[in-house]
Amino acid sequence: MDAEQSLIGQACSSDEQGMRMALAVAQEAAQAGEIPVGAVLVRQGRVIATGRNAPIAQHDPTAHAEIAALREAARRLGNYRLDQCTLYVTLEPCAMCAGAMLHARLTRVVFGAADDKTGAAGSVLNLFAEPRLNHQTEIAGGVLAEECGEALSTFFRARRKQQRADSLAAHPLRDDALRTPDKAFADWPDYPWQPHFVSNLPALQGLRLHYLDEGPRDAPRTWLLLHGFPVWSYVFRQMIPTLLAAGDRVVAPDWIGFGKSDKPKKEAAHAPAWHVRVMHELVQRLDLRNVVLASHGATLALGLSVAQAIAPRRAGVWVLNGWSALEGDVSPSPMHDWLALWARKPRLEMAAQIDPNRVTSTAWSAPFPDAGYRAGVRALATFSTLSSLPPANPIACPSLWMAGAEDALVDLVRAQGLQKQLLPQGRCIEVAALDHFISGHGADVAKRAVEYFTPF
Repeated sequence: MDAEQSLIGQACSSDEQGMRMALAVAQEAAQAGEIPVGAVLVRQGRVIATGRNAPIAQHDPTAHAEIAALREAARRLGNYRLDQCTLYVTLEPCAMCAGAMLHARLTRVVFGAADDKTGAAGSVLNLFAEPRLNHQTEIAGGVLAEECGEALSTFFRARRKQQRADSLAAHPLRDDALRTPDKAFADWPDYPWQPHFVSNLPALQGLRLHYLDEGPRDAPRTWLLLHGFPVWSYVFRQMIPTLLAAGDRVVAPDWIGFGKSDKPKKEAAHAPAWHVRVMHELVQRLDLRNVVLASHGATLALGLSVAQAIAPRRAGVWVLNGWSALEGDVSPSPMHDWLALWARKPRLEMAAQIDPNRVTSTAWSAPFPDAGYRAGVRALATFSTLSSLPPANPIACPSLWMAGAEDALVDLVRAQGLQKQLLPQGRCIEVAALDHFISGHGADVAKRAVEYFTPF
């Protein structure tokens, strides 16, 4: 008999005893591959119901441990009102579960570990103490908190280890490349999307490419977001929700050598035409259609070359603070100097260059644990400045060029000149308060792009 069934009818005389019972139920959730959260409901000193997490098995986002326990108790009592009952749960209830508990008129709720992401009993908000609601349930938190928290930590450690093993088996690491450990990317704020990897594109020759792929596959429009230098797809984190809200598909890859993609050890591996071929093959593999290609920053030459390569699938080009050296252009500029700095100093501290306020400093340095991971950074810094690498020929399609008013690397006059030469059928607009890395203004920028490209 499993713990859930064996606990029914048992006496419960203390909060600690009730929480240990809930931990036993949580362990069964872990064994079933679910996040280990367990709940026990006690009435008049006896266990009348238990519940464990089962959203995966039941394909049900409401199948939380607390909901399962409430449903079982209501069935046994023949009443959805559960007064004179105490519910023990190993993790602080979310807003959904808290609302159900209030509707059930629970007398008391006791939880173990706090949940600083979704907790609705004091961590994020406290629904139980809301005076405008017609019922208030007594709350006690932190009972066996360390043991409850360790059960969750153990589960997630094991899951990450298995995911790493599965990923390595599916995408073996080449001897001439490095791969940033997954733990470097854990728990990023505003970056909740599932990673996707591909290593069997002909141009990749076994290197692993990371990309995000969100939204309906049959959406009428797809946004292909190509990040700039030396950042990765995280730079688009505040834009993606707005693009998805428009009903579109969003694909955001990391160039090889950046972000979660593999990092060849030698700079010579990073030929510009090869990078373009990789992205072209990715577009074909994913069968992207009606694509608005977004190109950010100093990878403009690569971005426009990709746009040219995917012409039959292209609906528009969107440039964000774009820059490229043009044929014969040797005039000094802040961008020239900045790129030369990256090429000359492989250990240059990321945060100070990208985010002086250090709000997202760890996000930019995370892909590069040491200088050995930065061959791609050094290579792109070099070939982005060469006059022998001009951008693609002028592209005749709807286009929008956004230039940040606060961009210290590319001024508006140069942006306007580049736009007229490279994307003559579009517009170049200055965006107030936008800096080079767009991070702080993503939602507004994306909204303007959605509106601009909708007629196309």
